[in-house]
Amino acid sequence: MSEADPELVVRVVPSVGALPAEEWDALSGGGNPFVSHAFLAALEESGSVGEGSGWQPSPLVLTGADGRLAAALPAYVKSHSQGEYVFDHGWADAWHRAGGRYYPKLQIAAPFTPATGPRVLTRRPELAVPLLHAAEQLCARGGLSSAHATFIEPAQLPLFEAAGWLLRSDIQFHWENRGYAGFDDFLAALSSRKRKDIRKERAAAQEGVEIRRLTGADLRPEHWDAFWRFYQDTGARKWGHPYLTREAFTLFGERMGDQMLLILAYRDGTPIAGALNFIGAEALYGRYWGATVDKPFLHFELCYYQAIDAAIALGLSRVEAGAQGGHKLARGYEPVQTWSAHHIVHEGFREAVAEFLERERAGVAADQLHLGDRTPFRKG
Repeated sequence: MSEADPELVVRVVPSVGALPAEEWDALSGGGNPFVSHAFLAALEESGSVGEGSGWQPSPLVLTGADGRLAAALPAYVKSHSQGEYVFDHGWADAWHRAGGRYYPKLQIAAPFTPATGPRVLTRRPELAVPLLHAAEQLCARGGLSSAHATFIEPAQLPLFEAAGWLLRSDIQFHWENRGYAGFDDFLAALSSRKRKDIRKERAAAQEGVEIRRLTGADLRPEHWDAFWRFYQDTGARKWGHPYLTREAFTLFGERMGDQMLLILAYRDGTPIAGALNFIGAEALYGRYWGATVDKPFLHFELCYYQAIDAAIALGLSRVEAGAQGGHKLARGYEPVQTWSAHHIVHEGFREAVAEFLERERAGVAADQLHLGDRTPFRKG
């Protein structure tokens, strides 16, 4: 494939599950649960991606002469822009008005997961650009309008820049562990008024409920049944229908339960709300939440404060609490830029997108500075 290694072969395979788990995970590094073989294969086997979902698994892989994986992209052919959290609906509309066809497109991502992570999986960085160029060729030859890699970990941005892809930024709110010994230690870093507000919220949320944290072997089918009810309610209200199937949660629990933290709130022995987190090597990732009752501040308690408690206990460096949500700012979550990279096949449309992104990046940077001045931490 290249002068450096002419024996490398690039191919598109029908699923991550069809690839050896040991080889895939050796490329991903094991620190991010959402690019693990277990997570991506569970999405496939559960029917969360695949036929009828608009997410057709199409991982691109480089293999050596020995047939073993040398590099990979977790990629999907998409027929819509749902479940991505980096919004390109305006691009699609503009392209359609101009007489073009935006879909299908290629998405390099962990489906339904606005969490940062590696998108080029390899232990050989020199293979990144050839693999990204292979994705470009797939688009050009396969009638795909574009390729998009979303929520790229910052360390990999130079790989996409070197390939000539367009960079896009947005803002999420992450909590940073500054060596706190416990939640009270974190509170001590906040202004007096914010400390009082958070203590009041936690007291109100915890009144009359029991909160349990479950992970690993403690996760049982009845817990997933309860959480499925919560997840369905939230999914129906936010997206129209849930992205994940019920089977996905069972498979997650069976195959990566030690990387999951399910926080449930009980009232009189009955679960009334829950928040699901995934545990990485450095971060706790808050993913899903739902409730069957409307209890003030319970959402903040389960999704944000309990996550901080858990991250401190686990010695993790940060909590990524998902997309959007300016209300996280008052609760100690700070604005952080997130990144995506984009390749547009049509030269004229690519130029128009590049001009838009340059203006957008300037606005995002300004927003981050403004939001950074509004954090609840003590000044000076």
